[in-house]
Amino acid sequence: MPDSHAGPSTQTTPFDEIDRADWSRLAPGAVSPLTDAEVVQLRGIGDRLDLREVAEVYLPLSRLLSLYARSAKRLHDERTAFLGESNARTPFVIGVAGSVAVGKSTVSRLLRELMSRWPDTPHVELVTTDGFLYPNAELERRGIMDRKGFPESYDRRALLRFVTEVKSGAAEVRAPFYSHLVYDIVPSASVVVRRPDVLIVEGLNVLQAPSTGQMSVSDLFDFSLYVDARTSDIAAWYEERFMALKHGAFTNPNSYFTVFSELDDDEARERARFFWSTVNEPNLLTNIRPTRARAKLVLVKDSDHTVRKVLLRKI
Repeated sequence: MPDSHAGPSTQTTPFDEIDRADWSRLAPGAVSPLTDAEVVQLRGIGDRLDLREVAEVYLPLSRLLSLYARSAKRLHDERTAFLGESNARTPFVIGVAGSVAVGKSTVSRLLRELMSRWPDTPHVELVTTDGFLYPNAELERRGIMDRKGFPESYDRRALLRFVTEVKSGAAEVRAPFYSHLVYDIVPSASVVVRRPDVLIVEGLNVLQAPSTGQMSVSDLFDFSLYVDARTSDIAAWYEERFMALKHGAFTNPNSYFTVFSELDDDEARERARFFWSTVNEPNLLTNIRPTRARAKLVLVKDSDHTVRKVLLRKI
């Protein structure tokens, strides 16, 4: 697959392409509600998020999302009035997709914080699809442990059921809890969501098209976002993240990956490249990147993790 972000001509593309300079002017007068220390807490391993990036990229994005959420609320109110109903407002649901190591978790956490500061959406919840991976024992039983993160490794029915219940206004909905330390579902724990104004669903494959005649979780999204970058850049970020984990989280004796902390740096880099080339890159090229065209907005990153342009769907 060609790795180019030069889209088709403006006559055929469904997206408006907005360069960073123009995008940064779309939230005039907005001041970041976050401090530098808060931004540091939000960014992921290897990410270079700072206050300038927040101001120039994510404040305009959160403003746009606030407009969409307000419009959805107005439509809901008019619909209930038309039908003579008195249903409670349903949450505004945002899907965030992209490759491993591309920074989608940082984007999701940042949007949660920014949107919660808008007056119309004070209660924002974030759920990752990691909790809907099949437990390791089930993956082993199915013979797909080496395809963890591929679409078939998720309980997609459970994910669809979860988002449907939240979207339907259920008072309390529980999702499975996934531990990155033990690399597995924790049966005794759960993530509880209680009638949020906004639900952000973040994961590799959340924009995947439904099978023929079936409903997909993306059908329930009010807005969808894809975080994109060149494959070579994502590969480099993945390797650097692996090295940071080798010297950090992997040193915990309870970590599923503690064996990698004992490798020397050359061996660890070789292992990271192996994982990238045999698991993560094939998943990106075959399953994840093809869903980019289904997003309403695409953040296109440069090699230093800064967003260089935004693609906003116009049709």
